[in-house]
Amino acid sequence: MRGPSAGRHATVNRIFVAKMLSTLCLLGWMSAASAEIWRFGLIGDTPYSDYERAELPKMLAAMAESPVELIAHIGDIKSGGDRCDDALFEDRRQLFNQSRVPFIFAPGDNEWTDCHRLSNGGYVPTERLARLRQLFWADGKSLGQQAMPLEAQSSAYPEQVRFRLGPVLFVSLNVPGSDNNWGPNERPSAEYAARNPQVLAWLRDSFSLARREKLRGIILLFQANPGFKHFAQGLPNLAYRDFLVTLRDETLHFPGEVVAVHGDTHSNQIDHPLRDEMGRRMKNFTRIETFGYPLMGWTRGIIDSDGPSLFRFENYPWTVRFP
Repeated sequence: MRGPSAGRHATVNRIFVAKMLSTLCLLGWMSAASAEIWRFGLIGDTPYSDYERAELPKMLAAMAESPVELIAHIGDIKSGGDRCDDALFEDRRQLFNQSRVPFIFAPGDNEWTDCHRLSNGGYVPTERLARLRQLFWADGKSLGQQAMPLEAQSSAYPEQVRFRLGPVLFVSLNVPGSDNNWGPNERPSAEYAARNPQVLAWLRDSFSLARREKLRGIILLFQANPGFKHFAQGLPNLAYRDFLVTLRDETLHFPGEVVAVHGDTHSNQIDHPLRDEMGRRMKNFTRIETFGYPLMGWTRGIIDSDGPSLFRFENYPWTVRFP
């Protein structure tokens, strides 16, 4: 038979358990509330054909609904055989402005360095780059229906921009494919000689900013595949050697995670190809190569402030949607 003291003890235990459960629920809610997630979409090397031009608005809409906070295109907005005419540039600007979320665009070789080809119209590449700057980066804002402000490196290089999403700094760089506009000679072209130091300065300054602000990650957006494999083997492409050396050194001194997003070779992949001078894989570096013609698709990046890793990536091949 239980006495009065036993009843009191039972009551106290029930109150204690209730308070503990309440405290655990509160802690769980606070933990969930403190965890934040941001999502973004990555595309490149598209549209290359009439089919892709017709499908891309549908894919952009699906990306926005997935949802993502923004979409980044890492260059080559037309095929290498299409003309570099103003009409095509204007068509792409209008297309990207249809995006329901902010749209960021980094230039590729197909829309300026290769425009000297007769099939492209025989343009002067630097003149085409100047025209792109007027159309796509004139007002310091992204494209899209919800344009957001961007920080540009300078009025001379307005295509090199950066912005933040949560604890991550996004940085775009004008590093186009093929040969980075080095040219056919042993010595680089005058345009490369002027632009490359600006690219490296923007890269270093952005890492410095991320370290100073104690950001947890940095995402670099550029078009070229700079040849990570050959660089690791000690056989770098001269057009990208300085860029890769700077990227390696800055990544080594960055305490967070680094992601490089590029296109160019049309081989969608997610891996860790950057190595230090001793040949050791750099674990805080991830490379994302976007889908590219003839395979259409997109990659969703997820920033999870409370996850085991700051970044997660998911690939979404695009297939025709029938009504």
